[in-house]
Amino acid sequence: MSTVAYGQREVRRARYAVAAVFAVHGAVTGSFATRVPWIQEHAGVSAGQLGLALAFPALGASVAMPLAGRVSHRFGARTALRGLLALWTLALVLPSLAPNLLTLCLALFVYGASAGVSDVAMNALGVETENRLDKSIMSGLHGMWSTGALIGSAAGTLAAHLGTDARTHHALAAAVLTVVGLVACTWVLDLQPAEDEDPPPRFALPPKSAVLIGAVGFCAVFAEGASLDWSAVYLRDELETSAGLAAACTTGFTLTMAVARLVGDKVVDRFGAVRAVRVSGVLATLGGLLVVVGGHPAVAMTGFALIGLGIAVVVPLCFAAAGRAGSNPSLAIAGVATITYTSGLVAPSAIGGLAQATSLVVSFGLVTVLAACLVVFARVLRAGDRNRPKIGPRAAEVPERQR
Repeated sequence: MSTVAYGQREVRRARYAVAAVFAVHGAVTGSFATRVPWIQEHAGVSAGQLGLALAFPALGASVAMPLAGRVSHRFGARTALRGLLALWTLALVLPSLAPNLLTLCLALFVYGASAGVSDVAMNALGVETENRLDKSIMSGLHGMWSTGALIGSAAGTLAAHLGTDARTHHALAAAVLTVVGLVACTWVLDLQPAEDEDPPPRFALPPKSAVLIGAVGFCAVFAEGASLDWSAVYLRDELETSAGLAAACTTGFTLTMAVARLVGDKVVDRFGAVRAVRVSGVLATLGGLLVVVGGHPAVAMTGFALIGLGIAVVVPLCFAAAGRAGSNPSLAIAGVATITYTSGLVAPSAIGGLAQATSLVVSFGLVTVLAACLVVFARVLRAGDRNRPKIGPRAAEVPERQR
């Protein structure tokens, strides 16, 4: 993309606009997740068939994400994000309309594809906005995604409690979120391709830098998916707690992640991406050890909270590093996103399979090992640190704090 001149006031406004975009994206996910039981009943599918159908969003996202760069090159970043985000918000209505397994799988494939391309587009704009501000904002942007997901989940829970038909609920939610998203996109950065810039390929393997950065994201997302889906089961089955306390553990994990992301940018600005991820890995590893060896609900809940605190900023920093590590940010971000989506897909089933063969304690031993890998491999994010543009009066401070 060509360099478009923007004043600092416009860039700050663009920051808040892209934050709103992240919140809208998260709200769609939260709105869908709370109505999965209704969708399952409406489509008449078994638990096993539902598990198969829920693999299709990740499949659709993986197929479609490499196209985001091509769309942004063709239409410009702002127009592309406006269209892709609208596709995502409107795709919310599709799963609730599906009357059987086949149509549900197709609906979820489209739902996942639109999620993936809009995800890449908004992260690419987030990285560009961060570069122009010369300070970390990606953690906060992902915190806004988590906040949006919590708001969407709360609205969905209320709709389910009132017995509202999911088709009605999702149609209303899609309409509101589409309008909010379109308005927010009005103020994001409008990047246009340079005249001599070749369009990115429709499909391409992610660059080597994206694979290495994506591996770090894989470890974090695996720990996130495992904790989110299995923390309540762990407390209920391994530690014999009540269902209420088990559910509170999952809620605490989610809130810890959201809060840590919202405040994580200050830590990243102070210590740099590499140190932040190393400290994050230490916290997540300590949390995993508490889960595995604690043997008491309070200790395990503390462990899950530390895992959430530790992994919160890792994925945002992976996207930021990918966006600065090569000449084609959208392609690198798409590569990292594909790897992390894959991790989110395999983590819950891998934990369940290992628990079936051994125990949940052993499964979270694997999570602890992957958390420790964050400490070892955090250095792959250094390339993104070094390539950060030196903009504004704080530029002289950048090399020192990023060592």
